[in-house]
Amino acid sequence: NAEYMGTICFALQKMAEVRGVASLPAGNTVGSADWRDIKPEHVEALEAPTNGFLCPLSANTYGIDFCAFKIRDLDSFTTLFDVRKPEDGGEEQLPPAGTEADWDAQCRTIRYHFGPDFLQLKSVGTTLEFKVGSQPLRNFRMIERHYLGRRLLKSFDFTMPFCMPNSTNTWEVMYELPEFDEHERALLVASPWECRSDSFYFVNDQLVMHNKAEYSYAEDVCVCVCL
Repeated sequence: NAEYMGTICFALQKMAEVRGVASLPAGNTVGSADWRDIKPEHVEALEAPTNGFLCPLSANTYGIDFCAFKIRDLDSFTTLFDVRKPEDGGEEQLPPAGTEADWDAQCRTIRYHFGPDFLQLKSVGTTLEFKVGSQPLRNFRMIERHYLGRRLLKSFDFTMPFCMPNSTNTWEVMYELPEFDEHERALLVASPWECRSDSFYFVNDQLVMHNKAEYSYAEDVCVCVCL
């Protein structure tokens, strides 16, 4: 199961901001100098994880606030990961020493340690609970792309048609996982944190959020998780 250590950075996302679009490695550009021009088709064409975040935290003008997240195996109904934001939002914390980009990356990156048995699963379900600010959300879309190194393993695309203003919403989706042969599973187990994903969130095709995740399928890894 995924381990959770340290303080959740939900509340801290509002305390760090990256200005402009992160530089991307060759073969992984969206072809735009302004993050406001990035559309779903641009991120769908990416061939590898981005080298940074494609939009600043200030792009979230809708007040979208993730409150809880759960992952479960749909065959055994086993909960693999479960985290919830403290009701009081937790104590306000100051950024640690380092660059603004380092702090931004910490607050928008999460690590999962699932262990090797996860690679045998056929499908998992996720439940995301989130709040919306004073504006309604129309066509809230998540595009999530998973990679091993620079190889695309699978891309997922989900859309919630509408969320009312000032509402708390639950979004449940199902992931059909790729099948791996014995050699591929051995490679994944031997490459902790080399599996990565980019999650891009759009409202009416406007990029509003970009988060990252790293995954380990090794037997035992000390995990530090930050949302």
